[in-house]
Amino acid sequence: MPSARIFKFSLASGNAHMNTMKALRFGRSGGFTLIEIMVVITILGILAALIVPRVVGRTDDARIAAAKQDIASVMQALKLYRLDNGRYPTTEQGLQALITKPSAEPVPTNWKQGGYLERSSVPKDPWGHQYQYLNPGLRGEIDVFSFGADGQSGGQNTDADIGSWAL
Repeated sequence: MPSARIFKFSLASGNAHMNTMKALRFGRSGGFTLIEIMVVITILGILAALIVPRVVGRTDDARIAAAKQDIASVMQALKLYRLDNGRYPTTEQGLQALITKPSAEPVPTNWKQGGYLERSSVPKDPWGHQYQYLNPGLRGEIDVFSFGADGQSGGQNTDADIGSWAL
């Protein structure tokens, strides 16, 4: 075994000698050159340019999906309201009729204690605007919809109206 220790020692000292020789030959002892750093930064910039637009675009898709989900749950609550009371709330009673019993005519006769939504208030759309409700609706028996990102009727892409007619 003594020869093995000598062999390991000689390899270790040989590697140290070779590293010292390389450092002397290239004139540096470690670190990166300016060109190496610039190449890495350029590669990271290219990757960011390709990936960031894809990730940023997903937030709009997520908001549209959330609005559709909210509208679907409000529509379910409205259907339960109709089953209990024989009619949908009027446009004037609005979606608030799902939270608190309306006092305006027609007053529901069999309004469910606790309301029809699990929330304590009518949800807002993902852009912070109130959902719109029409009875009778323009595109169906009733319409529940969001005006989209711009908060105005019409529009395209993220500004387009999202409604119960598209579910």
